[in-house]
Amino acid sequence: MDKKALIVIPARMASTRFPNKPLALIQGKTMIERVWKIGKAVGHLADVVIATDDESLRDFAEGFGASVVMTSSNLLTGTDRVAEASHKYPEHSIFFSLQGDAVLTPPWVISDVLKVMIANPSIQIATPAVRLTGTALIEFLESKKGGNSSGTTVTFDKNGNALYFSKSVIPYDRDELNPNRIVYRHIGLYGYRKEILQLLSQLEETPFESSEKLEQLRALENGIPIRVVEVDYKGRTHGSVDRLEDIAIVEAIIKKEGELISCV
Repeated sequence: MDKKALIVIPARMASTRFPNKPLALIQGKTMIERVWKIGKAVGHLADVVIATDDESLRDFAEGFGASVVMTSSNLLTGTDRVAEASHKYPEHSIFFSLQGDAVLTPPWVISDVLKVMIANPSIQIATPAVRLTGTALIEFLESKKGGNSSGTTVTFDKNGNALYFSKSVIPYDRDELNPNRIVYRHIGLYGYRKEILQLLSQLEETPFESSEKLEQLRALENGIPIRVVEVDYKGRTHGSVDRLEDIAIVEAIIKKEGELISCV
C-alpha cells in the first residue's frame, strides 16, 4: 500500500439541515458506505479513513469494515475535521478530503488529483474541475440565471493554478451565446500536503471566503496556490446529497447510469 496519501471522509450525524445524513439510504445502501467504497476503489494510491465525532457512526462504519478516527465535536467544517485527523497519521504526507455526501464522485477523479500531487511535490493543494460544454453548460447557465447558488466555478492561470472560485459564473463573457464559452465547474474535493492543511485550519476566515461562503478562498487570500486538475467524468453525472430531497435525484441518476462501483 502506497502510504503517501490518505483519503479522509469527514462525517457528522448532528447536521441541523439533515440529521443522521451519513446513514441515509440510497438504493438500499447508506451514504457513508457508498462514499467509503468510492474511496477504497481508488486503490494503491491511498488508504481510506472515516473521521467522525459520533460513536454510533463509528460502530456502524467499523461494522462494514471501515477504519474510523474520532475527532472533536467542536469543529466547524469538514476541512477542520480532516486537519485534526491528519495529526494522528504521521506516516502520511498527503490528505485527500472526500465529503461524506459525495456519492456520485467517480474514483478516477480522486486518482487523477492524487497522481498530479504525487508527481509534483511542490503542489500544496490540488482540486478537480470539469469543463462544461454542450447541454451541461446550457443547463448550468440557465440554473444560475434563475438564482441557483449551487455550483461553483473556477478560473486558473496557464500553469493550472487557481485565480478565483465563485458561486457566480466566471469568467464573465460579454457574448452570452458564445458556444465556445469557457466555464469550469469546480468539484469540491481537495488534496492537501499535511503542513498546509494544518496551517489552513489555524487561519482566520478571510473577506472573500466570508462573502462567497467558499472555504478554498482562504488559501488564495493568504497567498497559498491551489492547483486545478481538469478531470473527465466520462459521461457520469456530477452530484451530491445536500438535502433530503436530493436522495431521489441521486437515485434516479444511479438507475439511469448504473452504479459507480460494481460491489455497491
